[in-house]
Amino acid sequence: MQKNSEKFFLWTFIIVGIFIVGWFLVSKISSPKSEIIARNGLHWHAELNIKIFSQVQQIPAGVGLGIAENPIHTHDTDSVIHMEFSGLVTKNDLKISRFFKIWGKRFDKDCVLDKCSGQDGQVKMMVNGEPNSEFENYIMKDNDKIEIIFE
Repeated sequence: MQKNSEKFFLWTFIIVGIFIVGWFLVSKISSPKSEIIARNGLHWHAELNIKIFSQVQQIPAGVGLGIAENPIHTHDTDSVIHMEFSGLVTKNDLKISRFFKIWGKRFDKDCVLDKCSGQDGQVKMMVNGEPNSEFENYIMKDNDKIEIIFE
C-alpha cells in the first residue's frame, strides 16, 4: 500500500513539474517579436537617483539579492541597478516598475516612495537629462541615467 502512494506522489510531482516548465517555456517563447529585447540574455546597468525636496534617497545594497538572485538588483549603495538576465529578455522584464516591486517601494506617475503628487509637490522623471513621462512603464536601457524627483 505504501509503495503505491509513493508512486502516486512521485508521478504527481513529475507531472506538475512538467506542467510548470512547459507553461514557463510557452509564455517566454510566445512573446511577440516587438517585445523581445534579447534572446541570449544581457548584462546592463542603469543609474537611478531619487531626490525628495532636493535630498538624495539612498537605494540600499542587495535589493533583489538573497536566497534567489533576481536578475534586476543592486550590489552596493552606488545607485546602480544591475540587469543581469540569461535567455529571453522582454521589454516587460526591463520596466523600472519591476525594480521598485522587487525593492518593495512604490513608484508610478503619482507617487515615489511615500510621497505622492498633490499640494506638497509633484513627481517628475528625467532620463539621460530629458523629461520622461513614461514613469513606471519606462524600459531601462544600458547606461541610462534616471532621475526621479519629488518637489
